[in-house]
Amino acid sequence: MEKTYIEPTQASGAALFRRHLSGEVIMLNMLRFRDIADYSACPEIAPLLPISGREAFQKYIDHTMPFLKQSGGEVTFLGDGGPFFIGPEDEHWDLVMLIKQSSLESFVAFASHEEYLAGMGHRTAAVQDSRLLPLVECGANNILQAVA
Repeated sequence: MEKTYIEPTQASGAALFRRHLSGEVIMLNMLRFRDIADYSACPEIAPLLPISGREAFQKYIDHTMPFLKQSGGEVTFLGDGGPFFIGPEDEHWDLVMLIKQSSLESFVAFASHEEYLAGMGHRTAAVQDSRLLPLVECGANNILQAVA
């Protein structure tokens, strides 16, 4: 069975903080949805009738946007994915998002907000596999500047 990634691990969280990122952080999200959302981990927020993973993820977005904006974050890109042009031929991603946060600290404050976390079940129900890559900009088109 293929390994999937839904949530960060303690090790990945520690590695993120060891990067000592400063300034704006862009979170590259790549998501693959379940055909039918699986609310078994959070039946209290399950819709009455089955919905697709894409529909469940829209519920997650709708729930999340106020908290993202409150934290100073914003969605800078939201788009349909597909198969790679360069990459594994059998791999595809249904949705790609770029989320901008003013700092790693503001991202952590957003991601640990109690009311935000109450809606995470929609994401869990929706997502079959995902990748989340924190990015920092290389200034002045120079990739040799402060590599973190």
